[in-house]
Amino acid sequence: MNKPLIIGLTGSIGMGKSTVASMFADDGIPVFCADAAVHEMQAAGGDLVHAIEAAFPGTTGANGVDRKALGGIVLGDKDRLAKLELIIHPAVARRRAEFLQQNASADMVVFDIPLLFEKGGQAHVDTTVVVSAPASVQRGRVLARPGMTIDRFEHIFALQMNDADKRARADHVIDTGTSLTETRAQVRKIIKSLRAGLA
Repeated sequence: MNKPLIIGLTGSIGMGKSTVASMFADDGIPVFCADAAVHEMQAAGGDLVHAIEAAFPGTTGANGVDRKALGGIVLGDKDRLAKLELIIHPAVARRRAEFLQQNASADMVVFDIPLLFEKGGQAHVDTTVVVSAPASVQRGRVLARPGMTIDRFEHIFALQMNDADKRARADHVIDTGTSLTETRAQVRKIIKSLRAGLA
């Protein structure tokens, strides 16, 4: 049985990856968002709440995982972060496998994975797409987010592979430092090119 072509979509914070993922979805390509899966599993009644509370007592409540409290404990502590990843990553992998099964008849699917290259995820996809924008645009977008500070941005930025390295490793690059119309045209060009390769 044929399986869908898997597109690994990634990009650093503030590059417009979520917008590009929506554009793929608008064009009928099923999208699996790792972040959305984690949010869902950490919400009230979610699959990960009990395991996270057991590992990090006091980080959950009536609304599920208190992401701010959890972040305060694991950010900057490699051992604790690794412990959290051992809980989250297998659960996300199960969700991803379910998603693939549900979309087995699609010709292609998108895996939206923020740390695709950082965590070696490129080994599990067929082609990679990096979303990129000029550094000044990226910084402006991120600092405009509610509750974002320069320190927090710089901490997140430091955890991610730099944009030039991501672009160098990518099979395709989408520049979001342009208009939404131009960005959508780039997405459609990639879809057309990939479909031609499947034909």
